[in-house]
Amino acid sequence: MKSWKRPPLDLKISQYVDCYWFLEKDDSDTSLSNPRLNPDPAAHLILTQADLPYRYTLKDNEQSGNGAHLLLPYTSTITLHHSEPFAIIGIKFRVGALYSFAAEPTSHQINEVINNPANLSPQKPFFDALLNLGSQDKSEVICAELDRWLTPLFQKAQEDRHSQLVHAALPILGKVSIEEVADQLHCSRRTLERSFQRVTGLTLKQYCSMQTLERLLTHLYQLNDSPPDWSDIATQFGFSDQSHLIRSLKIAIDTTPGDYLKQRDLTIDVYGDFE
Repeated sequence: MKSWKRPPLDLKISQYVDCYWFLEKDDSDTSLSNPRLNPDPAAHLILTQADLPYRYTLKDNEQSGNGAHLLLPYTSTITLHHSEPFAIIGIKFRVGALYSFAAEPTSHQINEVINNPANLSPQKPFFDALLNLGSQDKSEVICAELDRWLTPLFQKAQEDRHSQLVHAALPILGKVSIEEVADQLHCSRRTLERSFQRVTGLTLKQYCSMQTLERLLTHLYQLNDSPPDWSDIATQFGFSDQSHLIRSLKIAIDTTPGDYLKQRDLTIDVYGDFE
C-alpha cells in the first residue's frame, strides 16, 4: 500500500484546500475491506479512474457510482467498501470552502455523495497522468498540477459576510467557549450560529464535537498497543468524566471505547495517519 498527504504549493489555493492525498491498494494488500470514516466537517473530492466503482454506506443509506465524486461533510461514520484494488487522489477542502467558490452543491448539503460534480471532474488524460505520477511517488509534481488545475475555479471565489465570519471563527473554535468566540468577533452567538450553519451545513456544536473526536482518535492511534487511561483521556479531551467519554464516543462512532480498541476498524487504523 502507498499513501501520502501534502499541502498545496500555492498559498492562494491553500486558502481553500487543506491538503492533497494519495492512496493505493494492490492485490497483495490484506487490510480490512470495510474500514469506517469518522465524522468529518470537511468535503473531500475523490479522483479515480472513470470506470472504478465506489460504494459508501451512511447508516442505512448506501450511495454508489463510478469515477470522480465529491464526499460532502458527514455527521456519522461512513463504511467504505474497499475489497478490490484501487488508486485514488483526494483533495480535502477547508471547512466551508464549497460555499465560497460555489462548486457543487449549489445549496450546501451534508451527508451526501455527488457523482462527477460539475467543474470538479478532470479530463481523463490529465487524471491518468496524475495517477501514474502517484504510483511513482512524485507527490510534489502532483500537487503542482492540482494547484494549476484548481486555479481557474478558485479565481471565481467570492467571500460574503457569512463566510468571512466563519473564516475568522474557525481558528478560535475549540480553544475557548462559543460565547467567547462570538465576543471576540463582536457578534451575537445567534449571528455566529446562523452564519456557521449557512456556510458549513453544520452547527457549531457538531463542528466542535468532530474536532474533539478527531484529536481523540489520533491520540488512541498513537498509543499503539499501550492500554489507555480512560479517566485521564476524558479529562484531557474535555469530558466531564469517563462515563461522558464513553457515551460520546458511542454516539460518534457507534461503538464503545473498549469495543473500538478490539476492532480498530477506522481508516486511521487501516491506512495509517496519512489522512
